[in-house]
Amino acid sequence: MTGSVLLCLGGLGLFLLGMAVLTDGLRALAGRALRRILSRFTRSPLSGALTGAVTTAVVQSSSATTVAAVGFVGAGLLTFPQALGIVLGANVGTTMTGWLVALLGFKLELGTAAMPIVLGGALIHLFARGRASAVGFAVAGFGLIFVGISLLQQGMGGFVGIVTPESFPSDTWTGRLLLVGFGIGFTILTQSSSAGVATALAAVNASAMTVQQAAAAVIGMDIGTTVTALLATVGGSVHAKRTGYAHAMYNLLAGTAAFLILVPFMQGLERFAPRLLDSEPELVLVGFHTLFNVIGVSVALPFAAEFGGLLGRLVPIKAAPFTQSLDRSLLDAPAAALDALGTTLADLAAGTFELVLQLLSVTRADAGEARVTQLREAFGETREYVERIRSSPDQGWTYHRHLSAMHVIDHLDRLADRCEESDRWATLREDPELAIIARQLEPSINEVRKALVHGERTVREDGLEAGWQVLQDQGRGYRERVLERVAGGEADAVESVERLDAARGARRVAYHAWRIAFHLNRCRAHEAPEQEPRATLVPPHAEAEPPEAS
Repeated sequence: MTGSVLLCLGGLGLFLLGMAVLTDGLRALAGRALRRILSRFTRSPLSGALTGAVTTAVVQSSSATTVAAVGFVGAGLLTFPQALGIVLGANVGTTMTGWLVALLGFKLELGTAAMPIVLGGALIHLFARGRASAVGFAVAGFGLIFVGISLLQQGMGGFVGIVTPESFPSDTWTGRLLLVGFGIGFTILTQSSSAGVATALAAVNASAMTVQQAAAAVIGMDIGTTVTALLATVGGSVHAKRTGYAHAMYNLLAGTAAFLILVPFMQGLERFAPRLLDSEPELVLVGFHTLFNVIGVSVALPFAAEFGGLLGRLVPIKAAPFTQSLDRSLLDAPAAALDALGTTLADLAAGTFELVLQLLSVTRADAGEARVTQLREAFGETREYVERIRSSPDQGWTYHRHLSAMHVIDHLDRLADRCEESDRWATLREDPELAIIARQLEPSINEVRKALVHGERTVREDGLEAGWQVLQDQGRGYRERVLERVAGGEADAVESVERLDAARGARRVAYHAWRIAFHLNRCRAHEAPEQEPRATLVPPHAEAEPPEAS
C-alpha cells in the first residue's frame, strides 16, 4: 500500500516536472513566433479564440498565451475584447494535454519507451546550442510526462479492489458537489489542472472512479485554476486584473454549466453509446472536458464586447498618470513587459515634448514645477521597472529592445534636466535671433508628440535628427557673431556668455529629443528594422550629451 502511494506521488511529480520542462522548451522554441502569431491573427474575439486555442495547444502553456495577450493590451496592440478571445481560447487549448495523456499514455503505454526519449532529449539539451538545445529540452519533457503517467498508472494499480467508486461520494447532487470541491482542492495544491486531469484519467483507468465521478472532479479542476489566475492579479496592472477576473468568471460560469449537463451527457452515452462508455472511459472523460470548454467559449464569444465592458466597470483604469500600463506580473516575460513599457515610454515622451513646446513658446512658458515633478516621479517608477526586466544577448531583438528602453528613459531624464533650466529658456525667448533658431525645433517635436498621443507605433525620427543638425550648424554661426560683437565692444561679455549657454542648451534639447524618438521606435518594434543591421543598432556617436563644437 505504501509503495503504491509513493509510486503515485512520484509519478505525479514526474508528470509535473515533465510539463514544466516541455513548456519551457516549447516556449523557447516559439520565441517571438508565438507573439507574432497572436498579434497577427487576432482581429476579433473569434479569431483571438481560435489563435489562443492553437497556440496554447502547441506550446502547452495557457499562461504564456495569456501573458502575451495582457502585454499586447497594455501596449495598445489589442483591445481587451480581442484579448478576451485569446484567454477563452486558451481554455480549449489546455484540453489538448488530456488527449495526449489518454491517447499516448494509456492507449499506447509509452512509459518504458519514453525513457530513452528522456535521455536523448537531455543529451541534446546539454551538448547542443540555440534552438536545438530548446528542442532537446522539449523532447526530454515530453518523455518525462509519459514516464510519470506510467508510474502513476502502476501506483493506481496497487489500489485495485481497495479504492473503488464506492470509496468516493455517491452519485447525488451533494456527492457530485463534493467531487467538484475535491477537484478544486487538488488543483490549488498542485497548481496544475493538467496534473489533475492526468490523475483522474489514471483513476478511471484503474477502475477506482467512474467516468461520471472523474468528470465532476475535472469540472472542479477547471474551476480551481481561477484561484491561480486571481492570485496572479495581485500587484498587476489594470489589464492583468481584468484578464484574471475574466478567466475566473468564465471558468465559474462554464463549470456551473458543465455541472448541470453532466448527468444528461452521461445518460445520453449510456443510451446511445454504451460500448464507448465501457471500452473507452478515458476518451469519454477528455471528450467531456473538451466539449464543455468548447460550448462555454462558443456561448461567451458573442458577448465578448459586453463582457469586456462589464470588466471595465468592475476594474476601471485609475487616473494615475503615465505609469498605469506598467505591469509587474509581466516581468518574467521580457517581451510582454517591454510591450507594456513601450506604452509608458511613449506617454512620458509625449508629456516631456509638450513641456518643451510650452517652454519654447513665448505665450505658453508657464510649464510650472508641478509638471516636472510629476514627470520625475514617473521616470523613477519607470526606471525601476526597466531595471527589473531581465534580458540577455541570446534573446535577440528582445535584448536590443530592452537596451533601447534604457536609452529612452536616460534621455528623458536628461531632457527633464534641461526643462528645469529656467534662465536658459528665458534667454532663448528674449533674444530674437536665438528665438528664431530655437523655434525651428517646434514643428518636428510637435509632429512626434501628436503621433505619440494618437498611439502611432512608429514616429518620424529623421525630422528631429535634421533639426539637431540645423541647430548645430546655425549655432556655430550664432556663436561666431556673438563673439565678434563682444570683441568689438558691441555686446556685454557676461550677457553674451548667457546667450551662448542658452544656444548650447537648445542644441542638447534637440539631441535628446532625437535620441528619444530613435530608441522609442526600436523599443516598440517587435522585429529589427530591415534597413538597420543589429550590429549597428546604436550609432557610433556617444549616447551621452554630445561634445560642444568650438
